[in-house]
Amino acid sequence: MDFSLVDVFGVADFSGNPVAVVHDATDLDTEQMQRITRWLNLSETTFLLPPTDAKADYRVRIFTLDREMPFAGHPTLGTCHAWLEAGGKPRNPDEIVQECGAGLVPVRRSEGRLAFAAPPLIRSGPVEEEKLAEIAGVLGISRDRILDAAWADNGPGWVAVLLGSANEVLALSPARHHPSRMEIGVVGPYPAGSEAAYEVRAIFSDPFGGLIEDPVTGSLNASVAQWMLGSGRVTAPYTAAQGTKLGRTGRVSVEQADGEIWIGGATHTLFGGRALF
Repeated sequence: MDFSLVDVFGVADFSGNPVAVVHDATDLDTEQMQRITRWLNLSETTFLLPPTDAKADYRVRIFTLDREMPFAGHPTLGTCHAWLEAGGKPRNPDEIVQECGAGLVPVRRSEGRLAFAAPPLIRSGPVEEEKLAEIAGVLGISRDRILDAAWADNGPGWVAVLLGSANEVLALSPARHHPSRMEIGVVGPYPAGSEAAYEVRAIFSDPFGGLIEDPVTGSLNASVAQWMLGSGRVTAPYTAAQGTKLGRTGRVSVEQADGEIWIGGATHTLFGGRALF
């Protein structure tokens, strides 16, 4: 099996979020996929497989360090990039169709970039007050600093919270551990006329009770866009910044077209090789 390490959403090499893509993974079972993902120790590893749906161009299974995900954003773009680079030929040259646990996800390519259609939310709506108090505690802020919040779950389990500014988001010092699983997306606006409309941070649980930060998160930016656009807080197109506190320069483009919200960014293969087991 060949593999690719793809940088996604970075404005330069090594500035986005990496994903490992294992090609031709038909001989691997679920337990082997999970073991490989844990060993590589990236936020996600994906495994390319032949499609089972006649409308799809390829199928992908997406794993984090402790579970399989029905959908994730930067793995979707990175996997599509790796599939195309390896010679994949989509049925429609303008739109690739990915099959994953969440169903069929269209991916478009334009001007050398890829963008996926934001999938429907599994859970949306108001967040319980008890949950918001817990989130505020994890973020190390008072509850009144959270101006608004919503469930924004398109697979990983995100709760999105809005702070007053991008600077407030960047100033956060979240807890390092928490006894229950958390998937928190924090959003704060930049001043009008800035390069990016929002700063985004993604805080989530690792398999051992620790809390870690994801460099750039496509699924979260997709659900945040659905929330922000739906509530009229922002208009598309816009750019979101993420990864700043981690020394990354992630940039996520958000557009609306044909009744869909499209989440895009740069993709670059930085390493490749062959599995030797």
